[in-house]
Amino acid sequence: MIYADCAATTPVSEGVLEEMLPYFREDFGNPSTIYKTGRNASRALENARERIAAVLNCHPTEIYFTSCGTESDNWALTGPVMSGKRKHIVTSMTEHHAILHTADYLEKHGCTVSRIAPQSDGIVSADALRAAVRDDTAIVSLMYVNNEVGTIQPIHEAAAAAHERGALFHTDAVQAAGHMKIDLSAGNIDLLSVSGHKLHAPKGIGLLYIRKGVYPDNFIHGGAQERGRRAGTENVAFAVGLAKAFEERAAGMEERESLLLAEREHITERILSEIPQSYLNGDRHTRTAGNMNFSFGGTDGESLVLLMDIEGVACSSGSACTSGAVNASHVLRAMGVSEELAKGSVRLSFSDPVGMDNADKVCDAVKKTVAKIRHLSGWHEER
Repeated sequence: MIYADCAATTPVSEGVLEEMLPYFREDFGNPSTIYKTGRNASRALENARERIAAVLNCHPTEIYFTSCGTESDNWALTGPVMSGKRKHIVTSMTEHHAILHTADYLEKHGCTVSRIAPQSDGIVSADALRAAVRDDTAIVSLMYVNNEVGTIQPIHEAAAAAHERGALFHTDAVQAAGHMKIDLSAGNIDLLSVSGHKLHAPKGIGLLYIRKGVYPDNFIHGGAQERGRRAGTENVAFAVGLAKAFEERAAGMEERESLLLAEREHITERILSEIPQSYLNGDRHTRTAGNMNFSFGGTDGESLVLLMDIEGVACSSGSACTSGAVNASHVLRAMGVSEELAKGSVRLSFSDPVGMDNADKVCDAVKKTVAKIRHLSGWHEER
């Protein structure tokens, strides 16, 4: 099996798993307790916070552990509107559903939301965002990297647009962490979300970066964990695993991404040149190295994924969170892709280089699968 769905999830690395194990068996204590095993757990938790902060170039007290990227996104969006008088939100139409559905929820409870359409290349214009920001805007939320098409968004320009009107800026960095250097020292990002299982940590751990001086409303009420802002006994083992994953992905990132880029360009060139009516969705160059999203005339995404699985390649159609839906990708439709082509899309995403031989196997599987679907449906190129 060639695993080509790393934008959906990644396997836990051996180094991450090994570092987590002691906190299941020896130092399993509750970090809020004062006896030895609890103190050991507490030290490990704070050490994990420090290690992550070192990679992100921020202060450890700005890191808050959560259960996942979705929780972090929910907190980032609801916290600012709950804690102040401003009730307007600016976001894009191509965000993850963790943002879109939270915005929908807040809209039903008295907030107003401006949803900005992307350009046809999948990139959201910073000028369009700036035009939408108002004096009552609480927060602007624009994802760092789109989860479906891999486009890198102009987050620093978007942050500047938010700050010009006194609003906060949040970015969902779930697809950026582990693939790009993230430097929070500039202070233009107020809130940032990360999910562990996208960068070879386990499912069930994430974080929300909250810049010092930013005070969104507390998210989970109860105990004094996470400095009283997110109650619930901390998941020490998973926090340790997240710290290790951050360090592993930071090491050798430039070389790894360079190899991924070469493989991405090889796959893209073969597919576009060898398969009639094939299209790359999203800007070809302003995207992460390991993400490709293609549409094929005369196909459907569900059949593509199932037949690719038979060919030994795991991939996805659209977002993993909506892979069971029959509707066309909201991201592709917002980009202006026709419903037919949006439904006939497949995403190939890699976290580590797979080698050119495997890259060719992926291309061959795509060609075979597309041809089979088109033959069975009676599709012809001239259509």
